[in-house]
Amino acid sequence: MKGLYFQKSSTNEEITFVFQERENLPVTEDYYVKVQVKACALSQINTKLLAEMKMEKDFFPVGREIAGIVLDVGSKVSFFQPDDEVVGILPLDSEDPGLCEVVRVHEHYLVHKPEKVTWTEAAGTIRDGVRAYTALHYLSHLSPGKSVLIMDGASALGMTAIQLAHHRGAKVISTAGSLEDKQCLERLRPSIARVIDVSNGKAHVAESCLEETGGLGVDIVLDAGVRLYSKDDEPAVKLQLLPHKHDIITLLGVGGHWVTTEENLQLDPPDSHCLFLKGATVAFLNDEVWNLSNVQQGKYLCILKDVMEKLSSGVFRPQLDKPLPVLEARVSLGIVQKSQGR
Repeated sequence: MKGLYFQKSSTNEEITFVFQERENLPVTEDYYVKVQVKACALSQINTKLLAEMKMEKDFFPVGREIAGIVLDVGSKVSFFQPDDEVVGILPLDSEDPGLCEVVRVHEHYLVHKPEKVTWTEAAGTIRDGVRAYTALHYLSHLSPGKSVLIMDGASALGMTAIQLAHHRGAKVISTAGSLEDKQCLERLRPSIARVIDVSNGKAHVAESCLEETGGLGVDIVLDAGVRLYSKDDEPAVKLQLLPHKHDIITLLGVGGHWVTTEENLQLDPPDSHCLFLKGATVAFLNDEVWNLSNVQQGKYLCILKDVMEKLSSGVFRPQLDKPLPVLEARVSLGIVQKSQGR
């Protein structure tokens, strides 16, 4: 039985992906479930976080968002039984790669997959569903009537967040990084209040948002990264597609919530003072936070279940490519890891 692993070069940050033969899994432990994997999503690997958490290994398992069938359960498992269809996200410290025929996982990282949801839909939506929920429900308290700016709305996270915001009755504004993305967002129903095309570098995100909200500013911002420095210190691509942190602060309304994916966000005293005057908050979206704390496990399971329910009811409508055979995953994951593809 083969599984996919990654190995980081000792001389640089280059990552190589390799298939390795694995031993047959031992008898399932008390709270563990043995799952036959039917689909696994390809997501970027956060090597920096793994290093910070002292989780680096010679060969690290690849693939964490899985959907499959339960083959066997431990003696103390209470939620599942053989032949159940399940979906979940393997923890950071999992020894099993999701890109494998069979994995072992603690029952608290799995939920039942609705019957009408396909394997690829379940595996392809679960991670971004958790991220969208974390950003809009737990970090910014989304409610009907709020105005929400979602940066890079045509991305997997952006699309999921837009659909969740619309479901909750929010007014959605989004940015598009290309003409193709703009057309994709304009086709969504319910329709987005405004799509801001930033591909040519001429659109002013702050001005567009203030105009759309009558000068009040938006209630919630979910960014896809921000520019921190002057034009001379930023890469050209980043300059073109990402707003400056001052733009975000300007377009944020009174009592607004800024949810950022920029882990190294730097706010100068004038920035903090402006946020103070608005009574606004800044929160960091770390999609691994649920895996780093066992205290919130019950809340995490509720999110997983709700994501699957909304996928089953059509609230979430993922736009997935054609599924790949597992042997092609190595090449495709290399493209995803270099941020050259979605």
